[in-house]
Amino acid sequence: MCSINLPGSIELTEIGMAILIFAAMPVVTWRGGHIVVDLLDRYLSTFVVKCLSLLSAIVISGSFYYLGHRIYQLGERSIRRGEVTEFLGISSGYIVQYIAIMSWATALGMITYGVYRIFFQDKSN
Repeated sequence: MCSINLPGSIELTEIGMAILIFAAMPVVTWRGGHIVVDLLDRYLSTFVVKCLSLLSAIVISGSFYYLGHRIYQLGERSIRRGEVTEFLGISSGYIVQYIAIMSWATALGMITYGVYRIFFQDKSN
């Protein structure tokens, strides 16, 4: 059995996974693909369920906004310090800032289309 060891291949895999995962976050949010547990929906009125859904959308989007803000600051600090990956020398700060931007996109998707889905989409679909 032959084994080839390419320097930096693990780094490229990690960077690729970060790009792929954080690129999918806004898409999943926009499509409403998150897991939803509706244990109390049949016992509560439609108005209460919509209010709770709106509250959760606001909390989630606010959390993603704050998370993105903090991650962006960490990315700026990495760039200022000149932090790079071990083998390939890729600046890790730009990847961290990409994660922050995708977190902001997720927050925007949640607060816009998420709220739209709460109030205007028919539940029978």
